[in-house]
Amino acid sequence: MGLSSARAGALLAELGPNTVPQERQNLVARLAGTVWAPVPWMLEGTIVLELVLGKWLDAAIVAAVLIFNAALGFVQQGRAAAALELLRARLAVFARVCRDGVWQQLPAAELVDGDLVHVRVGDLAPADLRIDSGTVLVDQSSLTGESVPVECGTGERVYAGATITRGEATGSVTATGTRTYFGRTAELVRTAGTSDHASHVVLRMVRVFIVIDLLLAGAATTYLALGGAAAEEIVSFAVVLLLASVPVALPAAFALAGALGAQHLARRGILTARLPSVTDAAEMDVLCVDKTGTITRNRLTVSAIAAAGGTGEDDVLRLAAAACDEATQDPIDLAILHAGADRGVHIGQRETFVPFDPTTKRSEATLVTGTRVAKGAPQVIAALAGQVPGAEVDRLAAGGARVLAVAVAEPGGDWRQAGLIALADPPRPEAAGLIDELGRLGVRVVMITGDNAATAAAVATEVGITGPVVRAGALAGTGGTPAGAGVVAEVLPADKHRVVRRLQEAGHTVGMTGDGVNDAPALRQADVGIAVAGAGDVAKSAAGIVLTREGLGDIVELVRESRRIHQRSLTYALNVSVKKLEVPILLTLGVFAWRQFVFTPLLMALLLLGNDVVSMAITTDRTDYARRPDRWAVRNVIAGAGVVAAPLLAASAGLLWFTRDVWPHLDPGQLRTLAYLTLLTSSQITIYLVRTRRHAWTSRPSTPLWLATAANLTVALVLALTGTLMAPLPPGIALLVLAILLAGASVADLVKIPAFQALALHRLWRTPPPR
Repeated sequence: MGLSSARAGALLAELGPNTVPQERQNLVARLAGTVWAPVPWMLEGTIVLELVLGKWLDAAIVAAVLIFNAALGFVQQGRAAAALELLRARLAVFARVCRDGVWQQLPAAELVDGDLVHVRVGDLAPADLRIDSGTVLVDQSSLTGESVPVECGTGERVYAGATITRGEATGSVTATGTRTYFGRTAELVRTAGTSDHASHVVLRMVRVFIVIDLLLAGAATTYLALGGAAAEEIVSFAVVLLLASVPVALPAAFALAGALGAQHLARRGILTARLPSVTDAAEMDVLCVDKTGTITRNRLTVSAIAAAGGTGEDDVLRLAAAACDEATQDPIDLAILHAGADRGVHIGQRETFVPFDPTTKRSEATLVTGTRVAKGAPQVIAALAGQVPGAEVDRLAAGGARVLAVAVAEPGGDWRQAGLIALADPPRPEAAGLIDELGRLGVRVVMITGDNAATAAAVATEVGITGPVVRAGALAGTGGTPAGAGVVAEVLPADKHRVVRRLQEAGHTVGMTGDGVNDAPALRQADVGIAVAGAGDVAKSAAGIVLTREGLGDIVELVRESRRIHQRSLTYALNVSVKKLEVPILLTLGVFAWRQFVFTPLLMALLLLGNDVVSMAITTDRTDYARRPDRWAVRNVIAGAGVVAAPLLAASAGLLWFTRDVWPHLDPGQLRTLAYLTLLTSSQITIYLVRTRRHAWTSRPSTPLWLATAANLTVALVLALTGTLMAPLPPGIALLVLAILLAGASVADLVKIPAFQALALHRLWRTPPPR
């Protein structure tokens, strides 16, 4: 009976312990990984160059940005590890095992295939089991998504981590550790994950700027070398030009915009576990929604009553309630009892009660009047009454309901069928409206559920989810999900994970909601993993967003706020792009026009400090949200920036030429001061040009933004007019700078409107477009 200790030991050595393997990475390696990537390399290279040039302050600023981003990455990497720790904790249980013919308590970690295990009410199944004897009612909702406990008898399987809610059984272990259904889920969580979209955007933008500046640097340094310039001057110019191409604060600005948005969401009960999820929600165009607990209440209710043989509906409910027992806390019994209470149905006194028996599949009661009542599976009750299940059973079941039959026997009489009761997990009353609102925002909702296709289709129709219903098994051999699928039914954890990945491979930005262990791999894989209210710890650790209120309402607010964040980030990206085009081109023009450097490393540091850091106030700006998913199109951003930069560059170059060669004939030191003041002022004006598709004056900026601009310009004017850290400028020149740049900005404001429209930048509408 059972395995011998020797055999068990051999199998344990061969198969390994009944645990999820733990891959530990030391702290130093984890920290190193956060700074060993293309974008950190550029920041690290910038720090080295600035230290070589003696730009200590700017080097410190860049180092702070690098540390901030590294800290974010370090925290995010810990999320998957936290989810795995919770999964391991679930497996850390003891089991009743028969070894050497003796029943004993052993750690579940020591179980092997073939062990004989006994489980009873309240136990967690310690491994995947095949029932050899006995019958148990098993709650596997956190594993499979099934909203109702499942009866498992001889020959049927019970998954590791499932809870035994009724009965006792003895079974043989069929799988342990990562080979269990539960363990495979843990492995999916460990390997699942998606990329950081914002980092890719930064990298693509930097590549463009570096290519442009390498071309400019190559042309200018060649020209200087042929003209006999000193090697030190040529190297200094090339370094300053390349420094101008690195958007030092862009990653931090994106992170800050997301962090401020996360704070706003937190005040509404929407918690952020992974910052990229907040920004990625702006691009989300498909939301995979778990049915149970998200669209539905995760609570059985009586959905229909079909009376038979002249019995009324209230009588059927009264008889069924008599065969229920609240003490068992069985969800079916509770649903019938609550329905009876709501209808004011009086339940007669019972004389005897026989609880539900998985073997007979019915419960019975005898009232004090002598009337007997039975409630159970339709085929069982029909056989009890000497009948066969009718077509009404199929009709009710076709809608996805769970159908029970009720029989009654009067004193001295035979059993007869009194009627049928259909139970269902109803949709939340607000679900249909919220799904419609998500559709208006351009987010297609796909329901993914472990329930059967009939149940899933009925719920989808009720809440307005359109598209065909497909079974998860039909997707196993295909290259992707069917186009326009509205429901994927009968899924396992691997199926959810597979559906999310295939949608991502098809070019979609995918959101996923869930609350249980079965959802954790898909939550981790999704671009926007959302753990709904009441979710388990494993789901929360795997997700990027955690909701604290029930339903889908907060997902709508998440999408809206994320799109506001995107608009602020787009404004910053456009502003940075204009500067990264204007500054290097203006410096190169100075070399070709006058064989003169119109900038110095010190002035570049001041410009970076004044622009890249202070301009982060853009992340607090007022903005609306787009009515369609936002997408980062780097080419369009660079092209739009080029349209805005051209008039400003013409104004800046004309100003330098006029003040050098016409009036008042500035000397080289003053010309450099003028270039600094011009570029800084131009950058501040650019913010207000690129923050909206309409004319700049039609949209009011946030108070922190205009205060930051005012402070930035004030400091720059004080430095330029007093000659602090630079040659002083005459006061009248400052007014000339403002006048010329405002003229250039007026032209830019006119040409940007059709350009931004053609490039789909700042796609905001006052009213939602028709669906």
